Amino acid sequence: MKKIVSLVFTFAITSVALAQNSTDPKKINLVDRASDHLMIQLSTDHWTNMPDSVSVNQKGFSRGIGIYFMIDKPFKTDPRYSVAFGLGVGNSNIFFQGTEPNLTSTSSQLPFPNNSTTDHFKKYKLATSYLEVPVELRYTAHPEKQNKSFKAAIGVKAGLILDAHTKGKDLLDQAGTVISDYTQKESSTNFLSTGRLVTTARIGYGVFSIFGNYQITSLLKPGAGANIQFFQVGLGISGL
Repeated sequence: MKKIVSLVFTFAITSVALAQNSTDPKKINLVDRASDHLMIQLSTDHWTNMPDSVSVNQKGFSRGIGIYFMIDKPFKTDPRYSVAFGLGVGNSNIFFQGTEPNLTSTSSQLPFPNNSTTDHFKKYKLATSYLEVPVELRYTAHPEKQNKSFKAAIGVKAGLILDAHTKGKDLLDQAGTVISDYTQKESSTNFLSTGRLVTTARIGYGVFSIFGNYQITSLLKPGAGANIQFFQVGLGISGL
């Protein structure tokens, strides 16, 4: 997965820096070009730098969704290039089996106790939500025909945490027998960094794109645990 993210970033950076088009930029007509767009991103989510005792129990389809309202400003000297900025919300859901991310613990570091030898939930989810400000440098091969054009973008997203909670579902005994379909939810942001910075890259055609996001800051506060970072790979839908 990390190789896929690297490839997305490398290809997007190369495309923005080197992509050329024979059309004279001065003759591009942007009368019908929309300057704002809704961008939706669906992703598979992953954590890096986790202790082995935690990573071995990170199981299930971890996923995320981001929804952003973007404003696009083409360069006057060459409308194929533009700067876009916006506001939105990014959500990530990381799943575990037999291991509980204990957000409400009173310890100094975030514990991930293995509860498989006692009554425990079949699966646990740690969900985080951030208010985010994305900024992108974009390239559109045919800006006057955005829905029929190759596109690429690189950028960053600055985020502020809105919510963090864990959810345990389906209570089991130590033998794995279902006790009840009870669901437990616990919320706390005590262990998590208040803000985050994420690098982004996208390539696509028309309204569809593939993207990679990589967090360059730590998920946890200093001293609260390992230097965990997350990365995402997924599908985006927007006018770019």
